Amino acid sequence: MKSLVIVPTYNERENIRDLVQAIFESASDVDLLIVDDNSPDGTGLIADEMASEDPRVHVIHRPGKLGLGTAYVTGFKWALERDYDAVVQMDADFSHDPGDIPRLLKTAEDYDLVIGSRYTNGISVVNWPLERLILSYFANIYARKVTGVPIRDLTGGFKCIRREVLETIGLDNIRSDGYAFQIEVNFLAWKHGFRIKEIPIIFVERRAGASKMSRKIVWEAFWLVWKLRFSGVKPAKNQA
Repeated sequence: MKSLVIVPTYNERENIRDLVQAIFESASDVDLLIVDDNSPDGTGLIADEMASEDPRVHVIHRPGKLGLGTAYVTGFKWALERDYDAVVQMDADFSHDPGDIPRLLKTAEDYDLVIGSRYTNGISVVNWPLERLILSYFANIYARKVTGVPIRDLTGGFKCIRREVLETIGLDNIRSDGYAFQIEVNFLAWKHGFRIKEIPIIFVERRAGASKMSRKIVWEAFWLVWKLRFSGVKPAKNQA
């Protein structure tokens, strides 16, 4: 299975070299696409250096901080144009363990969307402030109840998506960002009847740099679930 790992970046110079090395140590046969939003700290320049040294590394430079959701959509389209069979999306800050990439890809041999889940075996989150942990946990319960999507970690950003999903869900119609983007992609995959599997991961607070979390991201997710519920997207015939 021809696979691509997509990593959006904004001011991740402290992490990106180590992350790329760790990804290839865990999964040497994948390609990597870094989507950098013109990081003021020079992350994009470091990415270009790595791309010049390793043909598995590719870089897209965007003109400014345009958001996580559009970064992934840009990466998804790039992957489809180059005939990748599966895409792994992950953060640049080591909150997602590169060592889990082979498990995601292996599970994707039998499923269309594989989610690295923080909430399948209790709560698997390390070093988060209690306030943020509570927010995340109950946000997932809220999103699940409103949308009806039977996924415990709807807001998780570590997942593997097969190309058939990306070709079907309508990438040009996705406008959400952050948590909301993750919910929307999961919702659309579920509504279209794709096979979804959650596998447990350990989520760790970022190793270096600053969190991109904001009130805007939280509120966007809060309202998006109601838009999805009444969106009129019909469930596939094999869905209840």
